[in-house]
Amino acid sequence: MTEEKIKHLEFIQKSITRMSTNSFQIKGWMITIVSALLAVYTASSNHYLFLIGLFPVFVFWLLDTYYLTQERKFRGLYNDVAGISETPKPLKLFEMRPDLYKGGRYHFWNVFFSVTILTLYLSLAIILLGLFVWSRLFSQ
Repeated sequence: MTEEKIKHLEFIQKSITRMSTNSFQIKGWMITIVSALLAVYTASSNHYLFLIGLFPVFVFWLLDTYYLTQERKFRGLYNDVAGISETPKPLKLFEMRPDLYKGGRYHFWNVFFSVTILTLYLSLAIILLGLFVWSRLFSQ
């Protein structure tokens, strides 16, 4: 493997690392905001804070999906440049074109409903809805 190809792979790997870091930070911000809303609920007993908590969950779900989609596209690019892909796309040296990867596992909605994303965000949304219903039924 040539030195230029190795450098190209390093560039792609830095993009993958940046996308995964963004995804991790989004999860941290989402948990912080929802926790803050739950803390405000304990002080105010406003049941609608649980429903308000659904908004940041959904927004961060979309953002996290976007970054994971981009990360998957860069992984496809990495595999093509490294020569380990079954059907590599024709790329020039140092070309960074994640837009070439569409459909299938690179599609936004496939990532949106993937196990890694769905488990966290859907479970948190269900918990918030459950807390809302529980607080409306059992507290006066």
